[in-house]
Amino acid sequence: MHRLLRQLLVKVTHKPVPHRRAGTTGVTPDKLAAYWENIFHEHKILEPEDSSRILVAHALGAKTFSSIGSIAARSPVSADQLALVEKMAQERLKRVPVQYIIGEWDFLDMTLEMRPPVLIPRPETEELVGLVVADCEELRHSTKSTILEVGCGSGAVSLALLRRIPQVRVIAIDKSEAAARLTRDNAERLGLRHRIHVLQHDIVTDPVERLQDLGPVSALVSNPPYIFTEDMTQLEPEILRYEDHSALDGGLDGMDVMKGILRLAPVLLKARGDVFLEGDPRHPEMVKKWLEENPEGRLHLLHVVKDFCGKPRFIHLRSHS
Repeated sequence: MHRLLRQLLVKVTHKPVPHRRAGTTGVTPDKLAAYWENIFHEHKILEPEDSSRILVAHALGAKTFSSIGSIAARSPVSADQLALVEKMAQERLKRVPVQYIIGEWDFLDMTLEMRPPVLIPRPETEELVGLVVADCEELRHSTKSTILEVGCGSGAVSLALLRRIPQVRVIAIDKSEAAARLTRDNAERLGLRHRIHVLQHDIVTDPVERLQDLGPVSALVSNPPYIFTEDMTQLEPEILRYEDHSALDGGLDGMDVMKGILRLAPVLLKARGDVFLEGDPRHPEMVKKWLEENPEGRLHLLHVVKDFCGKPRFIHLRSHS
């Protein structure tokens, strides 16, 4: 019997384990998940229960642990499944995010492919999508609108908007070729490739004419890099070791890319076009001050929206007519 399997069975049953014939394990998904949860907990892995249950479910071909099914949950996993869980768990012990290990992640009603080092979409960014759908004036009244997303990453925001607003098309840009490629692949995966134009483009260094040639947009949406440089060292190892730092580090004040967006927006937006930004809770006041110091930008702050934790997270601006 495999050494790890014998250790697992002793740990979860608290009694000696007889040798089993090849191909059988006697380990149910519950026992397997409990075993790795304990190991993860001992190694101070974030969310040990979620991590173990996600890996076991993935090895069994299920979306979630609860969807494995009652019969499968009571049945021993195969030797191959046990080996797959062990392989994935060893990656998790290196602090590799589960999203990269299983190669996918859910965002709202979509399952997106995930590949390192492209930024993994966070739950609060789902709220950004809802804000755009609810508050973008142009999208409610026009039968043909274009949204520009700056920093598309995996394509989560752009693709979620396409699924919710049938008449819209999206221009999605990212300075990372890996991110642009992943957005294209996810658009293809969801059958939305014909409604999205994906472009590798850095709004801070690349010429704006490249975007102007694509025509005016009704809304500009972004979850830009907004972490203050001094705060980067406080991030968890999963983030620091594996996710793209350029998609996280927003400079000394977290506003390097955000300021680029604020300068760019009046050039690309239609009259009364909208800007929706996700940022640090300190940024709404900083954006307000920036607007006061740069009135030629023809943008005004409409409102600030708090996230599900009660922190001021989302900034809604509109261009003057």
